[in-house]
Amino acid sequence: MSLEYSDFDDLFIDVGEVVIRARTAGSGPPILLLHGYPESSLMWRHVAPALAADFTVVVTDLRGYGSSSAPADSDDHAIYGKRAMAEDQARVMTALGHNSFGVAGHDRGGRVAHRLALDHPARVQRICVLDIVPTLHMFENVDRAMAQSYFHWFFLTQPDGLPEALINADPDAWVTSRFRGRHSGSGELNPDVISEYADYFRDPERVAATCADYRAAASIDLIHDRTDRAAGRRVTSPLLAFWGEDSYVGRNFEVVDVWGNYADVVSGIEAPSDHFIPEELPALTASVLGDFFREGET
Repeated sequence: MSLEYSDFDDLFIDVGEVVIRARTAGSGPPILLLHGYPESSLMWRHVAPALAADFTVVVTDLRGYGSSSAPADSDDHAIYGKRAMAEDQARVMTALGHNSFGVAGHDRGGRVAHRLALDHPARVQRICVLDIVPTLHMFENVDRAMAQSYFHWFFLTQPDGLPEALINADPDAWVTSRFRGRHSGSGELNPDVISEYADYFRDPERVAATCADYRAAASIDLIHDRTDRAAGRRVTSPLLAFWGEDSYVGRNFEVVDVWGNYADVVSGIEAPSDHFIPEELPALTASVLGDFFREGET
């Protein structure tokens, strides 16, 4: 792991079904940082230390990702439903003594954060979602642009081990492809960083787990989301949508308006980036998150 985490405690927390890897440092109000696909907690390597100057920062690997447990999927995919993944994170925060906290999630982590705020409204004080709109909205607004930009959403859900077999044939090529064309700036991400992400995808059990995450999104997660919508259940904590102007989300959605259909109090900030905002603009990300979470303390 990169030296940026050298001052963080490195913990493995048993939350019942799985063991979650967590890194924590700092003092002050607690905030939880959740990563996206095909990443791990490494993605916050430049942001988390900056935030630790003012906050107690907890950075985790999601179930199935990084160094956290990767259990076998269930027939209904509930094992990798965002409800189960959010419960993992709630239990991590309980184990660390944080009864209430802020949460920021990028990509898949944003979807876990969304479910965490819905299922644990008394605990989540503020939530920031990075470069996503809700899963339900995405699936109900599929067009050619979405299917082409997010083709992996449909590829990874295919049955009978097909995506697993193809990814396992060349995991480095697959992981590298996920960053190509989705990263602004003068160059691609550090190859050593991508290689570290790819290390996890050299484990077939972890490849299967991450495919299960997407299968859950296209099945059990939609059931939970539609149930919430029918019941009028929304995010009640202040929500900040933070997206990249060059990303698919930024180019194709009125992001604040969309989140306004799912949350009561929504604000938005557009970054001069593509999809991987914390990787592309770590200083800006730390500044935006710091300002947003400090608002909850005034």
